[in-house]
Amino acid sequence: MVIDLNSDLGESYGAYTLGHDEEILQMVSSANIACGFHAGDPLVMQRTVALARQHGVAVGAHPGLQDLVGFGRRKMAVSPEEAYSMVLYQVGALGAFVSAQGLKLHHVKPHGALYNMAAKDRVLSEAIAAAVYDADKNLILYGLAGSELIKAGKAKGLKTASEVFADRSYQEDGSLTPRSQPGALLEDEEEAVAQALAMAGEGQARTASGKLIPVKADTICVHGDGAKALAFAKRIRAALETAGIKVGSCP
Repeated sequence: MVIDLNSDLGESYGAYTLGHDEEILQMVSSANIACGFHAGDPLVMQRTVALARQHGVAVGAHPGLQDLVGFGRRKMAVSPEEAYSMVLYQVGALGAFVSAQGLKLHHVKPHGALYNMAAKDRVLSEAIAAAVYDADKNLILYGLAGSELIKAGKAKGLKTASEVFADRSYQEDGSLTPRSQPGALLEDEEEAVAQALAMAGEGQARTASGKLIPVKADTICVHGDGAKALAFAKRIRAALETAGIKVGSCP
């Protein structure tokens, strides 16, 4: 069995360090790189793509809402046309850096509020899928397992990867617990490792209320901006491999 381990990276700015990005890139099989709307800038995009190339990690675009102050995590009213254009713009921007490094863009994973809105909004998810398809129909669309975004990607003819989260808690409908609510983030390493193994090996996650729900896990996310991101990535990769689950990017 093979599963992808991904992380959201490149979410800093040129004059600052990339934090633990390089260390995390040694643990994961794919990276979702910020494209400048919610975080990142041209210099950081260039540096992060170069590091991903150095460590043999698949590169994906991580387009978000145009909200630097809110880190792309605040809901915004955007039309389908706006969503299409902002995703196409950001995928194209990162794609240029990827091409300059002699690589091919591997996937697209929306960020933050855009991701969570698209998980439930069919029209928005269709606009995002259309932008990804028009950018490159061979790209893989990453989306929350069981979401409208995955359905829209499949309907458009894209390859999709159903994503689960090692460091987030779930609601009974399969959505992520909003960050504004207590318990939304899993901060205990053992709990995060146990959740990752259950999702990858057993296809199930325990909700915040304690109920087990089925989930399809093609790729597991560890947020790169988390306080324990590097520790989580190391522990989860080791636990997956110990369980006989190989870590590798989605084909």
